[in-house]
Amino acid sequence: GIGEDTYMTFASGGSFTKFSHEFQTICEAGEDVIYLHREKNIAINEEVIDEAVTELGINRDELEQVKTAEVGNIFNFGTQKTDEMGLYYTDAEGQRRSLHIGSYGIGVTRVMGVIAEKLSDDKGLVWPENIAPAKVYLVSIGEHGAREADARYDELKAAGIEVLYDDRDERPGKKFADAELMGIPYRLTVSDRLVEAGQLELTERKSGETRVLTASEALDILR
Repeated sequence: GIGEDTYMTFASGGSFTKFSHEFQTICEAGEDVIYLHREKNIAINEEVIDEAVTELGINRDELEQVKTAEVGNIFNFGTQKTDEMGLYYTDAEGQRRSLHIGSYGIGVTRVMGVIAEKLSDDKGLVWPENIAPAKVYLVSIGEHGAREADARYDELKAAGIEVLYDDRDERPGKKFADAELMGIPYRLTVSDRLVEAGQLELTERKSGETRVLTASEALDILR
């Protein structure tokens, strides 16, 4: 995934707070610049670098400059906004207290763009399993393959596995190329030849490894 290249980053709080926290992913196509201390897991947006190094008590010379893309943010409003609105609660002792609030945002389209930029190869996207739109790209080839693929589709769906079923009347090569372009983690191929042998082909998108398995073996791996 992109987690290992994503850092919670000190950034401007705008009119809300002194600082906010952005989630910035190292990405050459990104629009932001941050200063990073990998060992201490400290990241600072360029726009607040002077204030932040003083606040954190670190030496600017220790920091590495990298290009990044923002994929999320956090604003800690404290009690400022609720005090302005007169929004309070009463605690167990009957005392009036101010509410603490915050704002948490994920840029869904930004995340998808960063994934496309960082997790792809010359054939297309390579979706991580935990955020892929489907886990399996099911390909049917031939008349017998189509009937068997229908059964495998029902079986996978019954097991709670998200499937993108390519039952188009297209050449196998076209289907395989589209599967790689879309980057679904696994491709399950069901053809006339494989059906005759009681087998399926399971291909992992990331590694390109293909295994010839029975239907039950493939299901065990995909569960």
